[in-house]
Amino acid sequence: MMKKRMMAAMLAGAMVLSMTACGNSGDAGSAASTGGDAAAETPAAEAEAPAADAGEAAEAPAAESAGSVELVVTTTFAGEDSNAQNYKDAVKAWEAETGNAVVDTSATADETFKTRVATDFETGSEPDVLFFFNGADSNSFIEAGKVVSIDEIRAEYPDYASNMNEDLITASLVDNKKYAVPANGYWEAMFVNTEILEAAGVAMPGADYTMDQFKADCEKIKAAGYAPIAAALGNIPHYWWEFAIFNNQSPATHLEIPENAGDENGQAWVQGMNDIKELYELGYFPENTLSATDDETFAMFTEGKAAFLIDGSWKVGGIVGACQSDPNDPATLDSAKLDKFDVTYVPGKGSRKATDLIGGLSSGYFITRKAWDDPAKRAAAVSFVEYLTSDEQVPKFAQHGASALKNAPEVDSSQFNSLQIKAMNMMAGTTSLTGAVQDLFAGDCRVSTFDGMPEIVTGRVAAEDAVAEGLDAYHNQ
Repeated sequence: MMKKRMMAAMLAGAMVLSMTACGNSGDAGSAASTGGDAAAETPAAEAEAPAADAGEAAEAPAAESAGSVELVVTTTFAGEDSNAQNYKDAVKAWEAETGNAVVDTSATADETFKTRVATDFETGSEPDVLFFFNGADSNSFIEAGKVVSIDEIRAEYPDYASNMNEDLITASLVDNKKYAVPANGYWEAMFVNTEILEAAGVAMPGADYTMDQFKADCEKIKAAGYAPIAAALGNIPHYWWEFAIFNNQSPATHLEIPENAGDENGQAWVQGMNDIKELYELGYFPENTLSATDDETFAMFTEGKAAFLIDGSWKVGGIVGACQSDPNDPATLDSAKLDKFDVTYVPGKGSRKATDLIGGLSSGYFITRKAWDDPAKRAAAVSFVEYLTSDEQVPKFAQHGASALKNAPEVDSSQFNSLQIKAMNMMAGTTSLTGAVQDLFAGDCRVSTFDGMPEIVTGRVAAEDAVAEGLDAYHNQ
């Protein structure tokens, strides 16, 4: 329960921040104010706001390293991540300012990446600085003493992370200490290909959208010859797993790990798995959902073959990139094509309103013990994190999204493209943001229901057995 309260308190703070931190005057400003801080990381491809000059990117950091230092840095700012280019630009600017160098080992944030990071720590191959998840995925290397707490760093560098709202820096589930300095937040919602909806005679879902309405719409879309849902259940079932469980709970109970599959919360998990199974049996996922990759089903969505996509705020960048003739050149954006995409709430059920979404500040920058104990790297590692989490850099990553800055800048909605504006308007109607329970339920615990999703939906394994296996792994670790 302590773990649940810690996470819930952080996310409640993030929600307050999202509702109050920034905005402009007028109606458009109101939407940007509410949605801006609660919305997602903005991709470099879609970031049209003028960037600060490299010299303005950060005030002189408290830590300045002597001589040239090479840091190994691992982040999730890679692949389709919205901030991959922003990260590259920031690293280049920091290198120019300090004379230091970065060996970038960033990769897309998936289960393979998480396993790689864990293995690197186990084998002594961890980076000097790591941008990573601050939930259960970080437990193993915190328990092993492989990263340095913010308090320990502040004993030598008192201003470290002093520009952050302390209440929004997540404490570790291991020891209640704070290790990771956050940069930007996220939300998860449902993206929509409106061209398919028009072809199928389906209205754009709104704030009161229910699962019953969703299934009725899926039936129409299927009859029109399209796949209703873009999802690779055999590869990335994460988002449907999360919301299917959430739909059988409420924001107040979602972050509680069941004691077993038979208790009230455990039965909510079982019902969630069976709800996904029902959608599969109704034929609402792509025919190849059990063998396709996430990239392949995402392409179905952007290419007009699938209607709905539940994913994170980072996917805004992928959609925008798919609407450019050159994914790396924002000037090639086909605005008319982008206008055919929208984002809305995930259909609700029971006590969960559609406007109750998953979101928060779930990642941050860790400094490893290896770098901290290296006299040649300590100051450089601190300098790097200070630069990437400065008041000047964080807004470039957060853009219309959440951050933990004490002094969040105003959001100018005129600087964003149509999908970003739709995201801000959608987030303006959000009634709550709750953390992802899978962030607390990590590693082997998830194998039976993540990797095992094909067995569940095809009936080869009973949902209750799969949930029970995962919970047993959780409680016995």
